[in-house]
Amino acid sequence: MRRLLVLALLTLLLAGCASDRRNQALTNTLNAYAGVVRWGDFGSALQFVDPKLRAEHPPSALQMARYEQFRVTGYDDGQGPAPGAENEVHQVVAISLVNNNTQAERTVIDRQTWHYDPATNHWWLVSGLPDITAQ
Repeated sequence: MRRLLVLALLTLLLAGCASDRRNQALTNTLNAYAGVVRWGDFGSALQFVDPKLRAEHPPSALQMARYEQFRVTGYDDGQGPAPGAENEVHQVVAISLVNNNTQAERTVIDRQTWHYDPATNHWWLVSGLPDITAQ
């Protein structure tokens, strides 16, 4: 009976460690992604997109050039991530942009979906880069 109790406690402890690792990986990933978007580095932001999605739908040179037309002036992740399905979180972010040509400012709402890959302990953006052409 004592062995069973020790085994049960050890299992709970290990499950807690895995959850902590996953949460820490999420925090690190979201902070890093926010940082590259705040600096307007959408080429680096593309590296956060799920590799399968990137391979199936690679952005064109024109799409990537559109990102260079804007300067990011704000990135507000509001309430932060909200849990979705298993190994998935959703986050709604307001990104403020200034058009370099017209100096007009606007805000784009980016609805992000992140998926966790337990094999690599990595979170991937599965909703793609923000649509800065949205009105």
